[in-house]
Amino acid sequence: MNDDLKNSISTLKKGGLLVYPTDTVWGIGCDATNYEAVQKIFELKKREDSKTMICLVNSIQMLNQYIEDIPETAYTILKYANTPTTIIYDRPLRVAENLIAQDNTLAIRLVQTGFCSELLKRFKKPIVSTSANSSGQPTPKVFQEIENEILKGVDYVVTLERDKKPSNPSSIIKLSTNGEVKIIR
Repeated sequence: MNDDLKNSISTLKKGGLLVYPTDTVWGIGCDATNYEAVQKIFELKKREDSKTMICLVNSIQMLNQYIEDIPETAYTILKYANTPTTIIYDRPLRVAENLIAQDNTLAIRLVQTGFCSELLKRFKKPIVSTSANSSGQPTPKVFQEIENEILKGVDYVVTLERDKKPSNPSSIIKLSTNGEVKIIR
């Protein structure tokens, strides 16, 4: 794991892209605070920049650094969620502008286990997570389903967990500071 962590952190610090195992599916990631790196993901995925991506953090403390006002409901959802859950928050802070949706929201998932959690802990910043596929293509369920174009288009591909069993994308919940809760997926 150490070589993968070192190489991933080095890649992220240089504004590069990586393919890595998240707590759900294989993802393409970059430093969520780096505008140019986020732009590279949009280009690699051939994705409209009006379509937003998820951001990963590894603690409530990290979450608090990037969201202006976390609704109390979020703490309850995070405490009791037994599957990976992404929450869309209003008014994100200190992330790349091109990561923020037109309605001034950002989808963030708290990851506390596995390689991804350790990477976040050591990198000390949020990491973008978007499925490792071109826009419009199916989400790869296992590493072997990732398109060659995606693998060749990133700066580093993590070697761990390539035989990981298929997992589902996270649930997505939109929370507004006015108390509104909406289930997206």
